[in-house]
Amino acid sequence: MNHKTLFISVFLWAAIAASSHANQLKGIVQVYLSQANDLASYQNQGTGILRYDENKLGVQQALLSGDLDLSSSLSLNVVANYYQDGEQNLGFTQAQLIYKPLSNDTVRFKGRAGFFYPRVSLENVDDGWLSPFTYTQSAINSWIGEELRTAGVEFSLYSPGRARNSPWSWELIAAGYKANDPLGTLISWRGFAMHDRQSLHNDKIRFAPYPTVIDREIIWHPSYVEPFHELDGDLGVYIGVHANYFNRTTFRYYYFDNLTDPLEINEQSLYGWRTKFHSMSFQHKFTPKTRVISQWMSGSTLMGERFVFVDFNAWYVMLSHKINQHRFSARFDRFIVQEDDAIPVDQNDSDGMGLTFAWRYDLDTRWQLGFEQHFNRNSAQNRATLGLPVDTNQQQSLFVVQFRW
Repeated sequence: MNHKTLFISVFLWAAIAASSHANQLKGIVQVYLSQANDLASYQNQGTGILRYDENKLGVQQALLSGDLDLSSSLSLNVVANYYQDGEQNLGFTQAQLIYKPLSNDTVRFKGRAGFFYPRVSLENVDDGWLSPFTYTQSAINSWIGEELRTAGVEFSLYSPGRARNSPWSWELIAAGYKANDPLGTLISWRGFAMHDRQSLHNDKIRFAPYPTVIDREIIWHPSYVEPFHELDGDLGVYIGVHANYFNRTTFRYYYFDNLTDPLEINEQSLYGWRTKFHSMSFQHKFTPKTRVISQWMSGSTLMGERFVFVDFNAWYVMLSHKINQHRFSARFDRFIVQEDDAIPVDQNDSDGMGLTFAWRYDLDTRWQLGFEQHFNRNSAQNRATLGLPVDTNQQQSLFVVQFRW
């Protein structure tokens, strides 16, 4: 583990824990029992797109989320995570200063700075950017959790409907950020995956050692990516629009462009990737207990002198219904990556579809039981370079016990 990351994590948590002004300190621990097919996971440098590839008992999630009020308008939020799998096991996934002054104006201002998620997801709305609906997240938000984070500042103008006696609330968002220049590496060479592991600050995500990637005569890139690097010194940007009708129908649109120089490369042979995309999210609550959530993303990424260029598209639709302490959710995912680059031997086309069914039962305010069954069918052309079938079917069953405080 990176010692600098450990020091920062411990320091931030000590500051929150030692303060009598900390108004919230939350924790979540999830223990799982998995049953999965034996295609090696990307976590083990295989070509499978699921997190687990064996029958196993372990810790799925362990996190602490703390909020410290520094003043009436300024607060600090830190989320620290522990994972058994992956290259780095302990660190933080979010650390942000939030500025939100009290105001009675119809149009108000707020902002935040640090290391945080853009608010593109209507799926990952639980503490620590988890999903309260399923354990295996959508392909879109699995990728965001892996490769995308805002290391910068975000500014918002917003207007609550109640301040204008209107059923509509709206928000305009703009941000500048750095340290996300390798964004696009995984989606190009591995393709979309489906899981719930978030990359820690200074984390390293491995993928299969495809010969066309690691060969010095072709591309020469290590079979891993460290997604939160700054390579060219330039700012990336995103803009967003939120609209909410009667707190029942919600729409979010974002446009991202990391503005990275695709010719930049560091001493590890990690390249800059010029990645840009549109994202639209939608939620409608039919009743307080039944809702539909959907998201669509479309974009492209470029590395080198068109050494790699891919277009990617993904979408999902999820229906979730709550009956007393039971929540039932079903989601369908579709995801496609298509290449059009200068190195045809490096085949990066991939696609797939997934079906996820989840049941979660609240025993009380702290304990929850859950079961999830996930199926997907996916293909990746670069599996052939490892002597593996291009097409595969994967399934994963999870039984989960959650405790929170």
